[in-house]
Amino acid sequence: MIARLVELERRFWQYVETDTPPPADGSASAKMALRCLYPEDNGQVVDFSSHAGLTAAFIELKAVRQSIADKEKREAELKQMLQQAMGDASRAEFASGYLSWRKAKDSLGLDVTQLLKDKPYLQAKYPLLKPGARRFLVG
Repeated sequence: MIARLVELERRFWQYVETDTPPPADGSASAKMALRCLYPEDNGQVVDFSSHAGLTAAFIELKAVRQSIADKEKREAELKQMLQQAMGDASRAEFASGYLSWRKAKDSLGLDVTQLLKDKPYLQAKYPLLKPGARRFLVG
């Protein structure tokens, strides 16, 4: 394990020395790094239609997203079938596990929209700017 850590550190330090960002690896830290490195777009359009590697990644991304959508639809169908079979029951037992379908406790919230209608001066007194983030859309 120590040898593995030493190798990872060596690779990381090589990126630092050459001022090269490490390749994206799907990790949460890579996601955060990309958001920090590129927080805003510049309005330019890049054409990757002749870049075979990026075109393949784009096609695979679309296929993966479609597969996820198909699986989420199937998940919803199965979940609803089981919920319908459970009816009012709180729990269903199976040889390989169980399902639980219970009502969560009620909670109390604040109707901010109505509050600001009743007391509009509060918006000016307590403003909260939420910065926008870049959205990654696939078309």
